Amino acid sequence: MPTYQYQCTKCGHTLEELQSISEPPLIHCPNCQTDSLVRIIGGGTGLIFKGSGFYLTDYKKSSSKGSEGGKKDKGKTSSDAGSDVKKE
Repeated sequence: MPTYQYQCTKCGHTLEELQSISEPPLIHCPNCQTDSLVRIIGGGTGLIFKGSGFYLTDYKKSSSKGSEGGKKDKGKTSSDAGSDVKKE
């Protein structure tokens, strides 16, 4: 539910009220007891983060099997591949 700001046009009293979007705006000023409240358009509160935070794994791409295989073969050279074959 959003928080709305109100100001009285008679006495200048300001207040904030937590209201549902579907509720009608307030008109009665609690300070001077007149029906002269108007809603003020505010800048809002900005971005609010809730929860325990972000982790490195939240947006990290998962490694595929192809990249793991590439890591194992990385150290081999063409001369190493020939050393596996028995020479007679």
